Amino acid sequence: MVETLIDRCPRVETERLVLRKWEMRDLDGLIKLNTDPRVLEFFRKRPNAEESEEALKRAIQRQDENGFCLPVVEDKENGDFLGFCGLNVPSYGESLPCEPCVEIGWQLIPEAWGRGIAVEAAKFWLGFGFETLGLDEVVAFTVIQNHNSRRVMEKLGMSFDPAENFDFPGVPVEHPLCRHVLYRLSKKMYLERKNG
Repeated sequence: MVETLIDRCPRVETERLVLRKWEMRDLDGLIKLNTDPRVLEFFRKRPNAEESEEALKRAIQRQDENGFCLPVVEDKENGDFLGFCGLNVPSYGESLPCEPCVEIGWQLIPEAWGRGIAVEAAKFWLGFGFETLGLDEVVAFTVIQNHNSRRVMEKLGMSFDPAENFDFPGVPVEHPLCRHVLYRLSKKMYLERKNG
């Protein structure tokens, strides 16, 4: 699966976007993303510039070793860094209740919000996951109060069952960012929505 992703999708263009591998030239954009309090409202950690540089180096190393690492989202018209979006196999230390699984995730700069950028990028990766990689299901999760991300999940046709809410591993139960929602999209649901 991993080799297929890097071989077939080193760079992809959608209507408005370029989806591509990480490069060191993305550092300024990643620092902007990682230091914006609006972006980090629902994140427990807030990386500084030095930590962002280390994260970028790890991302490049992971994509070289594994074939992918939540690809960059770039504005096709002007080349601006908008954030990242893609498929990922979770590795958060402790298992999530939905594992083993493939998740779809995104993080965008505020200037890209409200323009359908996350939906456009995620739709490509969902299609790739189901139609090229042959996945049976893709999940997404976020803290309960992250209504913007939840709206994206709903626009993608993902289903939500409150009974599947979970506490994120390693986060104290009393922490306001502990409780998470889980959204699912099966291949059957994806194809019905696409062909419906």
